[in-house]
Amino acid sequence: MYRLRFHGRGGQGMKTASRLLGTAFFLAGFEVQDAPRYGAERRGAPIFAYVRASRTPINERGIIRRPDLVIVADETLVSIPAAGVLAGITPRTVLLISSREKNAVWRERLNLAGPVLTLPRAAALTDPHELRFIGAACAGAAARLVGVIPRDCLAQAIREELAHLGEAVVARDLDAALGAYDLMEENAGCVTEVPEPSAATYDKPHWIDLPFDGANLAAPDIFTPASSAQVPTGLWRTVRPVIDHDRCHRCAWICSTLCPDSTITVNAEGYPQIDYEHCKGCLICMTSCPAHAIRAVPEEEAAGDEVVGGGD
Repeated sequence: MYRLRFHGRGGQGMKTASRLLGTAFFLAGFEVQDAPRYGAERRGAPIFAYVRASRTPINERGIIRRPDLVIVADETLVSIPAAGVLAGITPRTVLLISSREKNAVWRERLNLAGPVLTLPRAAALTDPHELRFIGAACAGAAARLVGVIPRDCLAQAIREELAHLGEAVVARDLDAALGAYDLMEENAGCVTEVPEPSAATYDKPHWIDLPFDGANLAAPDIFTPASSAQVPTGLWRTVRPVIDHDRCHRCAWICSTLCPDSTITVNAEGYPQIDYEHCKGCLICMTSCPAHAIRAVPEEEAAGDEVVGGGD
């Protein structure tokens, strides 16, 4: 059985990627499972999706704990423990990261024994409007790495699953997926199936007795006010809203009211200001601004501007 796991952020199409790959596996003659799993359904929030594929019926359920292939659509997730990118990987797990860095750089950073590959084609999609095509590129690369999905099955899966979005979108996804498929030609088939474990070697889990304190000590404290300020949810962002004060009409009651996380406040001059520590990059403020004074800037570009500005 092949066990594959996609990691990305909301808005990058990981749910779609798992569906595209699952359909391509099915068209190639496999039994398939594919499903997403995520917490906050919001742009920028870490999510993952998994795909199982086998020539025989699949009885396994739940999340994939020992993946054969891990695909990471956003390299910033690697350093976030809660994203679980490296959870359960073994020396035979292939790790594919959407990054412009070389394979050797990531292997050294992560100190992994298994193969590490990069996908610069997906990483090149930095425009906020192009981020939705990263999922197709990741699905195309994964299809080539398993080595059992013909190119025409991948193309047919994209046409079937995305037909409702129109020919222009289908054509763009085909270009992203098939381009990544061809790019991985040198590593085709490097992901291999793991044989089913034998029941004869099954080791029953051992019980662990944990001490239990009184409710006032053991129960989670969810009643303390303002505790959300302790969590820097701005790490979820892939793009940030930036306000152009020259175009701003100072009608800050609009963007500040519509911000779902109340991260927009008003300064002494009446201009809105954004708390980037907690802004998740949903861009509702940008779409609701009547003066079009808010634009979306990729986080990589914004971080570079901050470094240059800090050095002046």
